[in-house]
Amino acid sequence: MTLAEALAQGDGSARLQAAMDAGTRPDPSFIPVLIARCEIEPDFSVREMLTWALVRHPADLTLPPLIDELGSEVSQARSQALHTLSKIGDERAWPAIAPALLFDSDDTVARTAWRAAVAVAPEAERAGLAATLATLLGRGDRDVRMSLARALAALAPESDAVLRQVATSADAAVRVHALATLRIVADPDEAWETAEFEARKALPIE
Repeated sequence: MTLAEALAQGDGSARLQAAMDAGTRPDPSFIPVLIARCEIEPDFSVREMLTWALVRHPADLTLPPLIDELGSEVSQARSQALHTLSKIGDERAWPAIAPALLFDSDDTVARTAWRAAVAVAPEAERAGLAATLATLLGRGDRDVRMSLARALAALAPESDAVLRQVATSADAAVRVHALATLRIVADPDEAWETAEFEARKALPIE
């Protein structure tokens, strides 16, 4: 049975084992098969194993096809490629991620792009990345807001100044998001709900 056939089995545990085997015994011929499966694999655990298997291969071989996936029209393909690039952590992926994918209209892709950008951004680009991400404050639901806050917190201290500036925004939602993020910077263990609650309390009474 080929790797492609093993990854197409109906049993999720069998697909998981196939991905694990591919990572245990890396082979350059596996790379396109693993990446192709990332685009359509429905099971989260299997997708995580596909990423692990790809990370086990040399970055020189995996980076080009993963970067190509970032241009896919399939949101799962973009998201999974970004997730894998974040695990590889190679700065050569930086130009392909920022800035376009940071503003992806799909929230899952955007959230993964923020994490990946933080993981691969060269030191000289971190302040600029923080400034770019700060323009997105106020976006999305609870999970989106929390993901953006965690990404900005991971960029501290480069993100401190821009967060304090945005915390004076005339937009209340943006201001709360910035203030809550500053709380996460100060205490990464604080629950996001608590950070937002305390940030709202800090707003002036109108």
